[in-house]
Amino acid sequence: MTDDVMRFFAAWMLTHEAADEGLKAAVLRGEDSGPEGMGGGPDAFVDGLAAMVAEEKEKLKRDLEARARGEEAEIERQSDPALDEVRFEVAELRGRLDNIESLLETLLRKTAE
Repeated sequence: MTDDVMRFFAAWMLTHEAADEGLKAAVLRGEDSGPEGMGGGPDAFVDGLAAMVAEEKEKLKRDLEARARGEEAEIERQSDPALDEVRFEVAELRGRLDNIESLLETLLRKTAE
């Protein structure tokens, strides 16, 4: 039985090693072709996507390391102008909805009298 378990783990490790090597190769191909290379077919898209995910993974690792040192993460420091604009518009809508609600409550009170 111990041989079966060892064989299973060896197969598991070999499978993950092959997948890791394939992913590393896809990342390298994606980095070489750049963003414009993603339109070159299904393999090119997967390669480009793998490269983008690998880049994001490295950013995440840096942010986690910064947080472990007690520093502010890069993600928390960056401000997306489009997201800031959406937040502003949502706040404006919230204010308008509060105003409408107040007006409706006033109208209801006056009609109840």
